[in-house]
Amino acid sequence: MDLILSIENACNAANIPDDEEIESWVLTTLSLQSEHDGITELGLRIVDRNEISQLNTTYRKKDGPTNILSFPFDLPPGFTEPGNQTILGDIVACSDVIEHEAKQQHKPLKAHWAHMIVHGTLHLLGYDHQDDLEAREMEDLEISLLARLNFPNPYTSQITITP
Repeated sequence: MDLILSIENACNAANIPDDEEIESWVLTTLSLQSEHDGITELGLRIVDRNEISQLNTTYRKKDGPTNILSFPFDLPPGFTEPGNQTILGDIVACSDVIEHEAKQQHKPLKAHWAHMIVHGTLHLLGYDHQDDLEAREMEDLEISLLARLNFPNPYTSQITITP
């Protein structure tokens, strides 16, 4: 599978993983799509608390900042994706919230970033956590994918992912 990953550090955050790390986390998550051997495209925008709060209010009707939001791409009616290309959508991550959560939860920052990128990518693949069954399935996938990436289980200590 080939990946086109556009990363934009819109807030000039300093403590973010490098592009190669992020790409490896996304590719590991996309390996769940074993039937797709073409090109997969997605974007990652890293933003500040103000921008993520505005997006959270506009699209989720929730006030305040959150760690990560995913916006799956919906192909307009009558259009088809070119050849073997799949456009998954966009992930928006708030570096301030992710850093704060990592400190609050006593987790390495890189491990929490990996978890959030895996989590956001799973949302783009159609996974969700609206009920207990969905949440358990998604958590199990996250634990498995993060283990493949040599990160610990993110749920072994107190952690909160804003739904």
